[in-house]
Formats: sequence, C-alpha cells, structure tokens
Amino acid sequence: MDELTSAGILDPHLRKSYEECKRLNALHGKTYYLATLLLPKSKRPFVHALYGFARYADEIVDDLSSSLTKKEKQVALRSWRIGILSDLENGSSRDHIGMALTDTAKRFAIPLAHFTSFLDSMEMDLSLSEYQNYDELMKYVYGSAAVIGLEMAPILGVLDPRANDGAMKLGIAFQLANFIRDISEDLDRGRVYMPQDEMHAYGVDRDMLEKKVLTPEIIDLLRFQIARVRRLQAEAEPTIQFLAKESRPCIRAASELYCGIVDEVESIGYDVFKRRAGTSSLRRARVAGVAFLGTLPHRFSW
Repeated sequence: MDELTSAGILDPHLRKSYEECKRLNALHGKTYYLATLLLPKSKRPFVHALYGFARYADEIVDDLSSSLTKKEKQVALRSWRIGILSDLENGSSRDHIGMALTDTAKRFAIPLAHFTSFLDSMEMDLSLSEYQNYDELMKYVYGSAAVIGLEMAPILGVLDPRANDGAMKLGIAFQLANFIRDISEDLDRGRVYMPQDEMHAYGVDRDMLEKKVLTPEIIDLLRFQIARVRRLQAEAEPTIQFLAKESRPCIRAASELYCGIVDEVESIGYDVFKRRAGTSSLRRARVAGVAFLGTLPHRFSW
C-alpha cells in the first residue's frame, strides 16, 4: 500500500497536493527526507506537508536566482501568508501546498499560532540583517525552528508533554547548526545569525566575517556556537522516549544527522567560507542503517 493510501488520503486533488509537498522534501531536504522514510507510511505524508509549507515560504524569501526586489518579496510573502492562514483558519484550501497543510493541521489539531509564528520569522528575514544578542535571535528561531518541532510532535505521537520541550530544543539545535554551516551563504543574502554580543566577545565583527577569511577569533566563536548545539541536543535526547515507539528511530537519526553538521564543520577545520560542510554519504548510510534496525519491531504493523 502506498503512503497516501496508508494515511487515509484518497481524494485525487488532495493527493496531488501531498505529492507536491513530498517532491519538495525529496528535492530540497535530502537529510530530512531520509529521516522521514524511517517513519511508518501512514505518518510520512503529514511530515511532507509541513516541509512543503516551510520550504515554499522559504523559497519566496531566499531564492537568490529570483529577480524580485526585497520589497516585492515582502509583498509576495504577505499575500501568500494572508491566503494560507485564512485557509488554515477556515479548514479548507485550493492552494497547491495549502490543501495538504490544511488537511494535516485539521487531522492533528495543530494550532494556527504555530504557522503564524513561522511566517512571522520569514518576514523577519526580509527586514532584519543581524541580531544583537541570543535572546533577540531566539525570537526569530522560535518561529523558524522551535514551532516546527511543535508541529511535528502530534504527528510523531506524544506520550508525555515533556516530548514537546525536547521537540523545541531539537528544532533550535538543528537551526543553530545550519547557521554555523551556512555563514557564507547567509552573508551573501545580507544576513548574520551569530548574535552580535557573542561575536564581539570573541573579537569578531561583521567586517571580519564579510572578508570570508578564517581567523583564530572566528574559530573560537564557532567552537562556542558548536558547544551550544551539542548542549541542546543532549538536553533533548532523553525526551525522545516520550514519543511513540515507532517514531523514535526517525528522530534519533534526524538528531544525529542534523546536529552532526557541526562535526563536519570541525572536520573541515572550521573553514565554512571555503567549503560547505555536509554529512557524508557513509555517515548517512550508517545512521540510517542503525535507525532502520530500530524500526524492525514495529514494521509488521505498518
């Protein structure tokens, strides 16, 4: 039985929307998509729907090949935001992404506030280029990452409310790991996600980053940021047990692969300006293999 049928998604138009979300996930979120394959078939389409929503909004904001000005992107995002939030509130949509998203939100009673917070952060990307301190950055990260964990939790199956805290921490850890890896790309977009006060504490300023030359000061800053990712990951790990058993291998694999980005940054000598740190195929295969074995006790019921 295919994933959509397993999930009880039979309407042809709705299936097309879910298929588009899956396409976006497979195309742009290779690590995320790999982890999703470790879930039961009946859960996967709903995860794809959340990814499709996030990716579509992100494309409006960050598509460097687009000829749109920042103002035009703001208008485009605002227009799509109004439509998609209205659809979520009304419980139906004709949008090619919104149909699957609205269906998922209804099935799992995902609060509208989570989607609003995400879109708030996407709008921040079009108006802010730096953050003065960690607390200020967290206002952005809550919407761009923590709420993704909260949206995912009911799909994964929450056995204890403590799972929600872990979901937020993992979401934040994933985002911070991406910030470390993507410093060079974010500079090209005119943004710096390293808190300014932390940069200054290590003798780093924006001009130094803009030169894209690795220095001892930048290395020290990255070490500090990497330690934070690992601390959040360690704090979240015990809460995975509060998710449904069949979902745990997926989340443990995602945790190792996403937070493992910082291991790859270390392996390239922290030079994120010359090379984009990526999880090796060997590591992906190893993590996926271990996680797959963890799913075997549950697969007979999938």
